[in-house]
Amino acid sequence: MSATLPLRSNSLDIAAAPLFHARLIGESRSWGKHGRGPRAKRAHAATRRDGRQEHAPEGGDRGHLPGWHAGIIHRRRVDGAGAALSRTSRTPWALVGLLVAAGIVAAFHVGKVPPSIPSIRDDLGATLSQAGWLLSGVNLITALGGMAIALTADRVGHLRLILLGTGLCFAASLLGAFAVSVDALLVGRVVEGLGFVSVTVAVPSLLLRIAGTTDQRLAMAVWTTYMPAGAGTMMLLAAIILPGTSWRAVWLVAAGASALMIVALLVGALPRRELNRQPPSQRSVFAEMTEVAGSGGPLAIALCFGAYSCCWFAVVGFLPTLQVERLGFSTSTAAIVTALVVMANVGGNLSAGWLLHRGVPRVVVIVGAAFAMSFCAAGIFVDGVPDLLRLILAGVYSAVIGVVPGALFTAIPLHAPHPHLGGAATGLLMQGSNIGGLIGPPITGALVASGGWPSAAWITSIALAIAAGAGLFLHWREKRTMRTRMRETPS
Repeated sequence: MSATLPLRSNSLDIAAAPLFHARLIGESRSWGKHGRGPRAKRAHAATRRDGRQEHAPEGGDRGHLPGWHAGIIHRRRVDGAGAALSRTSRTPWALVGLLVAAGIVAAFHVGKVPPSIPSIRDDLGATLSQAGWLLSGVNLITALGGMAIALTADRVGHLRLILLGTGLCFAASLLGAFAVSVDALLVGRVVEGLGFVSVTVAVPSLLLRIAGTTDQRLAMAVWTTYMPAGAGTMMLLAAIILPGTSWRAVWLVAAGASALMIVALLVGALPRRELNRQPPSQRSVFAEMTEVAGSGGPLAIALCFGAYSCCWFAVVGFLPTLQVERLGFSTSTAAIVTALVVMANVGGNLSAGWLLHRGVPRVVVIVGAAFAMSFCAAGIFVDGVPDLLRLILAGVYSAVIGVVPGALFTAIPLHAPHPHLGGAATGLLMQGSNIGGLIGPPITGALVASGGWPSAAWITSIALAIAAGAGLFLHWREKRTMRTRMRETPS
């Protein structure tokens, strides 16, 4: 028996296979009926490897198959006895772990800032507004060009971009440790932002390329944890480092982690042939950007992720400062509490895949979490809430709202204009996310400076209302897309 498998290309097609199942069956029957021509026979003979056979359409090299960039082909793998081979066991999980680790280390440069803000303010005299830009400076480059960088990765090579990004994070963090002014530190944060986005837009495409078909959803679910896992780990390290030193030591530790990551990638990833650069698209970057940006689905995903990030960074970014200035916690205690709050987000990331797999509609996951957590986030800042309850609310907020990223990442295959534009749609998602992360902390800092901590509840409530509205629009768009694709699928 043959099996229909989604292609592992640069596109995010982890959820697209059911939509094309009927089409694949039709292609399979047609192929078997008409047999192979001379070119197909030559391609078939060329694919024999170690007693295995791959039956593929005409076209030779799989990177140039007519159906490869369309996202789906019909493939059968058999051993010498004719038994089907499982693709599940072929996922190189060690390599998956290494690539996810690259994202986690990149997130170190996000997590190192919140617990270090009090130390930076004491050392360099940064204002609350400047502190907000330090928190969001890493988001600037992604906010300006996330989609363009994602499409560039498709052309120059994803692994090359990951190595470049990790190197930029290393250099900027190392030099930033010796900054003598807030302005110099802000410049370093912009460079770290370029490194961060280079890593985080390139890794997902590689994960989908190397993961077995049945493992792609799991691989992407694990990937969504890179931010809370990396930022939370760095916050815990900062809590250990800061009491006896200053923020400069935290910057040096983050630089050291990036240096080790470069070595690990050179040893563990660079020699792997499956990570080699794929044939690039023949269309221009601008044309593909225009097509993705003009699609309602990817725009709704980006808007929803942006609103989520705006609220997330408003809460997590200023949580250490809130604890120190309002609750009287020490810097190390505040860093530990904040790290635990951030790590609670990992559970929500992983829960999203489980909820969707169990049949919970995406709109229920997104809108339900946004609506419920708007009250929870407001309770963190308003007056009259006991201190212990305030911290419990922060932990609950982080855990529950974490379902939103997982729900949005798995929506990309359905809403990308074409499967091969999944990488560009991911870049747009990251662009929206970082726009939210860019504007959230400065707005929060300005509100707190003018009206006190209760004023921050306004930004969280408005941001989550936008996320819920985008989720509702996405649901409508998703139903329309499903109906359209079902009509286009041959019987």
